[in-house]
Amino acid sequence: MYAVIFRAKTGKQDEQYLETVARMRQLAFDKYGCLDFVAVTEGEQEVAISYWNSEADILAWKQDPEHHLAQTEGQKRWYSAYTVQVMKIEREYSFSAD
Repeated sequence: MYAVIFRAKTGKQDEQYLETVARMRQLAFDKYGCLDFVAVTEGEQEVAISYWNSEADILAWKQDPEHHLAQTEGQKRWYSAYTVQVMKIEREYSFSAD
């Protein structure tokens, strides 16, 4: 399993931003096999972590034409900076009180 960590300094996030994020998330799940996606924003910092079966799925997602347009808009309007990290998960631990 792989994880992609997206860390960004946000700019103005308008209604179109919210619509684009929702669309990109759905596209990642429906077309590219994203397993899970969690995002939080605090102040000007956004962190999103997505989980994938393979690096090939991540690369296909990165190259999707609609996702590419969203990235371009993000660079122009919604983010002042961002970093993307792709990593292979070698071990996982969990706990549940349920």
